[in-house]
Amino acid sequence: MSMILLDQDLEAIKQKVNSGERLTIEDGLKLYETTDLLTVAQLANQVNERKNGKNVYFIQNMYINPTNVCEASCTFCGFKRKPGEEGAYTMNEEDLLKYVEERWNDNIREFHIVGGHNTEVPFDYYLDTIRILKKHYPQCTVKAYTGAEIEFFARLSGLTMKEVLQQLIDAGLDTLPGGGAEILTERYRAKMSPEKASTDEWLEAHELAHELGLKTHATMLYGSIESKEERLIHMDRLRQLQDKTNGFMVFIPLAMQPKSVTAGLKRRTSAYDDLRTIAISRLMLDNFDHIKAYWINIGPQLTQMALSFGSSDIHGTLIEERISHSAGALTSQGLTREELIYLIKGADKNPVERDTFYNVIKEY
Repeated sequence: MSMILLDQDLEAIKQKVNSGERLTIEDGLKLYETTDLLTVAQLANQVNERKNGKNVYFIQNMYINPTNVCEASCTFCGFKRKPGEEGAYTMNEEDLLKYVEERWNDNIREFHIVGGHNTEVPFDYYLDTIRILKKHYPQCTVKAYTGAEIEFFARLSGLTMKEVLQQLIDAGLDTLPGGGAEILTERYRAKMSPEKASTDEWLEAHELAHELGLKTHATMLYGSIESKEERLIHMDRLRQLQDKTNGFMVFIPLAMQPKSVTAGLKRRTSAYDDLRTIAISRLMLDNFDHIKAYWINIGPQLTQMALSFGSSDIHGTLIEERISHSAGALTSQGLTREELIYLIKGADKNPVERDTFYNVIKEY
């Protein structure tokens, strides 16, 4: 039996991938439309192995959400509370240190801090959060505050975004997480996160951070009202900024979580869409070193599959993640280092424990 020819549209894309030529948004749409998912995976795997060989990275990290009080009302968020609402909290220094101490182990390398846009506290509160952690845990990098939070801090403090970033860096900030990007088109933001930073403001926050010497992260929250084209426009905007600054370390596609844990399958992204989006991210974002499969959102088993679909990072041990879980994620709130290593080895890849900046700590 002769082998069935590839989808002909993929043949031209395959040529481009082989020669290292950049794919267009039209190419991306063809990759989203083709029924030949395994060829898309193969191409993404080829690009990933060119960049990273068989290495797959993970980190031991702890999530901290210092406050869930938020002025914004993004439709996809189950985490936020309004001031005074039941369940609203804002950690003080004592709460913060107690929270960390109860979850601490000596392998943790990174604090990942994201919170609400809380107007009840001054900008100093956010600076102090970093100072406190740096003072007590100087060995940990602080990955704190999304591009949307940077824009919010500028409004809160009357400073420019650049001044905000400089003060955060002076307090000990090491990198920005990738959140707050959602989908970088104004049609999407007007509907889904109207009070949050615009597309240009989010990109500007990261561009300024890169200019000030920070390496940062970028996400995409997919699976709601956005079109496939908007996902690709989002990737293209990140790619253009990366051409300019080379400041992004990794791209993290995040599957939209439904409002409740009991939500049925129809309210969740499909496994096909998750794997395809990871593969397309790898093919479109030719100037990013890493594409992360975020096991919190897609589960450990799909994460393992994603390692053949172009992903070179599976995030981390993640001691207690709250934001996806408050919006209906079904996964456990943490995995052990042994479990992460098992996942990676099961995909015939090499597990590499890293620090925030992809420096190797240990190979397993």
